Amino acid sequence: MTYYSAYPRQALIDYKQSDVTGDGVPDNLYLVGERPYGMESAYTVNISLYIQNGRTGGWHQIIPKENAGYQPTIFLGDFTGNGVNEIMLSIFSGGSGGYTFYYIYSFLNNTSTVIFDHEVFNQEVTYTVTYKDNYQVEVAGSNTNTYTIDLKYKGEEYLSEIYNPDGTLKEPIQGWVNPLGGLYPVDFQRNGVYGLYATQRIAGRYNADTIGEVQTALDWNGERFAPLFQTVGIFG
Repeated sequence: MTYYSAYPRQALIDYKQSDVTGDGVPDNLYLVGERPYGMESAYTVNISLYIQNGRTGGWHQIIPKENAGYQPTIFLGDFTGNGVNEIMLSIFSGGSGGYTFYYIYSFLNNTSTVIFDHEVFNQEVTYTVTYKDNYQVEVAGSNTNTYTIDLKYKGEEYLSEIYNPDGTLKEPIQGWVNPLGGLYPVDFQRNGVYGLYATQRIAGRYNADTIGEVQTALDWNGERFAPLFQTVGIFG
């Protein structure tokens, strides 16, 4: 099968072949977009996913809500355990926060359904990040555990800007947890069904002041991707 573009700046970004409808016949998936600054630029707009039914030859177009960014890719895998591959679309925003747009689509029986949306994930759990005395930061989720990060690993120069010699804060400081930055398919059970490993960067006084990362494993529970376990890590 061949995808033909009618637009000179439209590029075929990614191509996969797999049965995504559940009829047992491989389908063709084309990820396309326009390069407004020329084909040598990585920035892509008007990103669309075209699915050509392998049995009928019919076409279906999916336009993600966020359809501009860098390095758009598709990954195919069984996320729901029904034996049919779903379609994971990833688009890097290119912003300083390192955000990435993620969608997972089911196309079972030729019907497009969004089963993961990065915006929904970001809204489901909110976090407060609070600097505490004694060189600690508390990260509290709206419906998750509360974590404490020991900041001593940041070094004396960093700590002296924030803390008095006795370990008390010079002034109150609130940080934040960034939206979804990474989402990785992982076969946790080694049974051919993928879960998701989500990462969100914890920022301190400013966006480049990274103090750790919230890491959440998600698994399909029959209706949605639900947390399997969660940890907070530091870099180093």
